[in-house]
Amino acid sequence: MYASHGFLRSDIGDVDVVYHNGLFHLFHLVLPNHDFIAHAVSEDGMTWRRVKNALFVGDPGQWDDDMLWTMHVTPDPEKPGSWRMFYTGLCRAEYGRVQRVGLARSDDLYTWERCNSGSYPLEVPGPWYESTVDEGRNWVSFRDPFFYHDPVTGERMLLSSTRVKDGPIIRRGCVGVARETSPNKFEFGPPLYTPGLYDDVEVPNLLRMDGRCYLIGSIREDTKIHYWQADKIEGPWMNFSDNVLLAKGNYAARTCKVGDRVLLFNFFQRKEIIYGREFTARLLPPPKELVTDDGGRLRLKSYRGFDDLTYNHFQVTNPAEYSAMMGNNANAMIDMDADDGVHLRCDSGFEAFLIPGEHQDFRLRTKMQLEGRGKCGLVLRVSDEGDGYYLSLDLVKGFAQLRRWGANSRPEFEHAFEYETLQTGNFLANPDRNEISLEIVTHGTYIEFSLNGQITLSVVDDGYSEGRVGFYTESAKLKLWDTSMEWLRRAASEVESVYTATRETDMPMHVDGAAAS
Repeated sequence: MYASHGFLRSDIGDVDVVYHNGLFHLFHLVLPNHDFIAHAVSEDGMTWRRVKNALFVGDPGQWDDDMLWTMHVTPDPEKPGSWRMFYTGLCRAEYGRVQRVGLARSDDLYTWERCNSGSYPLEVPGPWYESTVDEGRNWVSFRDPFFYHDPVTGERMLLSSTRVKDGPIIRRGCVGVARETSPNKFEFGPPLYTPGLYDDVEVPNLLRMDGRCYLIGSIREDTKIHYWQADKIEGPWMNFSDNVLLAKGNYAARTCKVGDRVLLFNFFQRKEIIYGREFTARLLPPPKELVTDDGGRLRLKSYRGFDDLTYNHFQVTNPAEYSAMMGNNANAMIDMDADDGVHLRCDSGFEAFLIPGEHQDFRLRTKMQLEGRGKCGLVLRVSDEGDGYYLSLDLVKGFAQLRRWGANSRPEFEHAFEYETLQTGNFLANPDRNEISLEIVTHGTYIEFSLNGQITLSVVDDGYSEGRVGFYTESAKLKLWDTSMEWLRRAASEVESVYTATRETDMPMHVDGAAAS
């Protein structure tokens, strides 16, 4: 985990990550001021060290003297070994209402120099796009540049978050495109994709995988990361019945090529209340690996970097190792005689069956089958009183919910408990409820849930840091096998230890208005 705040609760904004010579380079905005683009490096993609800031706002009177917004760093196609950074800038004289795209260059990814001459900065033109403050929402959308050098055709394209000139005001968001016809010369054409539904399609990404083209964008209306696919870049761009790549709270995704793998980085945002004031905190979770399935859908897999952090690996295959949390002895039972796995049941009411030990940072894997009807799920980092995280699984409808649920430390009348759904997600359901594979990762404030190898939930929360772990049934029978637990090392943060979200903090903090335990 990585967070940009120190004394004040400033936030990490939109990110871009480049992998070069065994090192990840993270470039990100720093909110709320938007006055510079920060730079951090990492060997593992999870533990970051801040280095020299990449770029600051321009001097007074320059086109980018107000704010810097989203950037994209790629190799310079005309100068091997060098880099180009396309970035968004705003001008104070225009009250920040006109967005332009500029360019900076670097020979080493550390020292950047603006190119305020020739073609730059770029301005979005008509006739396809809103290009004046008199149109649409009275500001010019031309931001979040993404440079794409097609490996098949060699075509060079600059994508951006723009808006078409016609249609309902809040439905004009599109992915604009300008083609680089000669070095640093761009010709705008009609949008690459216009959904006709959203105010903006933010932070676009374009890539080819397994013979298909994929477009990834973030949508403010639901604060989720979506994707579309096409057989060719020109489209038509289509979406599956479920085209959400990451659930609510995850935003501004950017792809990063590492060898033959594609990683996805994004920030996660949540509300915090500190000393009575509400803030939106944004943090950088671990990356995910982007893959495709047999049907052409994009899928996210858990980052293999966790493999290097594992220790204290043990199996939980003996039914006698499980203990009941609620003591519902009249209705709950553990089958001690079964030889094909661990069978848990609770015929009436609720019971959670806990594996041995207290756990903080861990990776739990198991295979599960729901036998009969009823509800099932997991409890994570729970106390003896049952305060902790509850992961509810509907294996019939394909729906997962992660909740923070426990006693309020300062109860008042009916406010004796805290109950909040942190995130929900869908997965491909199995009507027969046959074998499914589960994986849970908790690492600091990061919680990740995968089903059958696909990440379904990815959330950041600091409500509970340690406790018991187990499986619950509610009028249901559950079969478990191949259950294993391994602890994860909390890698030392960088020299500036404040720049991490995995450290313990003594700051009094409330999350979403409720006391954090």
